[in-house]
Amino acid sequence: MRVVLDTNVLVAAFGFGGICRAIVDVCIDSHVLVLSEHILRETGRHLTGKLHHHSSFADQRVALLREAAVVVVPTDVGSEACRDPDDLPVLGTVLAGEADCLVTGDRDLLVLREFGGRAILSPRQFWQRLK
Repeated sequence: MRVVLDTNVLVAAFGFGGICRAIVDVCIDSHVLVLSEHILRETGRHLTGKLHHHSSFADQRVALLREAAVVVVPTDVGSEACRDPDDLPVLGTVLAGEADCLVTGDRDLLVLREFGGRAILSPRQFWQRLK
């Protein structure tokens, strides 16, 4: 399965562990993780900014993700695709990467339930589907 993990899932994984960390691990080990530079940059920025991790910690995590993932250039999606324009590159990553689903904690994306025929799932929903 081809899976896009949104920034909030990646930040939670590296900042707090738990189910989000388990999802990152299983996606790297058993699925195709699809990301974009947009998601990678946001992840690094939030690890240092919001969670106050040292930049070397953030750089190492982003490098790990870059190495483990298929990194795509997001497809342009229309501004009407979702209510938060900051989420457009994430939806574009789903399309460009031909992902089967997007895993996110972002309510602006979760409310869509699907995009371009691809499921949009919370971390808990994704984890339950894997079991």
